[in-house]
Amino acid sequence: MTTVGDIRKLLDGWYPPRLAEEWDRPGLTCGDPGSRVTTIACALEATDEVVEAAVTAGTQMLVVHHPLLLRGVSSVAADTTKGRIVHRLIRAGVALMSAHTNADAAIGGVNDVLAELLGVRPEAPLEPSPAATDPAEGIGRVGLLDRPMTLRQFTDRVAERLPVTVWGVRAAGDPQSMIRRVALCSGAGDSLLDAAAASGADVYLTSDLRHHPADESLRAGGPALVDTAHWASESPWCAVVADRLAAATGLETVVIAVRTDPWTIGVHPRP
Repeated sequence: MTTVGDIRKLLDGWYPPRLAEEWDRPGLTCGDPGSRVTTIACALEATDEVVEAAVTAGTQMLVVHHPLLLRGVSSVAADTTKGRIVHRLIRAGVALMSAHTNADAAIGGVNDVLAELLGVRPEAPLEPSPAATDPAEGIGRVGLLDRPMTLRQFTDRVAERLPVTVWGVRAAGDPQSMIRRVALCSGAGDSLLDAAAASGADVYLTSDLRHHPADESLRAGGPALVDTAHWASESPWCAVVADRLAAATGLETVVIAVRTDPWTIGVHPRP
């Protein structure tokens, strides 16, 4: 019999909690470690719709990237947004576990999945983890592209290979500049703009870039920038962790098809 505790042990082995940022709160949010698991669902985050899909699919455990209770709460009453989700999970007997910045930093984690998808061969983390026991562990990745291409071509590749969103993909820099070395960070990564510049990368790919940090980085001689939707850069990991769990346990795993990207309208009028 496979239990919630068994799955937690596997995930903690692949994405060690020691690699999580100090502010992060990954791990088992709710569920009995001794409960039996026969079917596991994977998704980027536990929204109402995702949880309902996991319950409908008959799963006993939901594995996500974003922690539901990342910031402190004083109540999980059923009439609160997060409490409603916790109560739904508990009533249905579905455990909830997250692997967040520990999965970002781990070998084979979110950033390695993103790098492989885009044809980047990682050489080093963009920001090494102070808790690393392997030099490859850390946030983000820096490596060589499988073949040189222009910024415009690389941006097209990103748009073709990542899940489509109304946000789309945008880039800053000379469209004809050659891209060989790539720095990337799944999710919101403008705090690592300086690290990307110091890495010698020709382009830095991340999500949720803001106007002023991006502009200042470019004017300071930093790399070209490619900005994607947060959901798009992280969600490919869901299928990978589902496959790993299926291979390691022999259990049925499902990737919840609900798109949790919050943006629903993108308007691009002609210039």
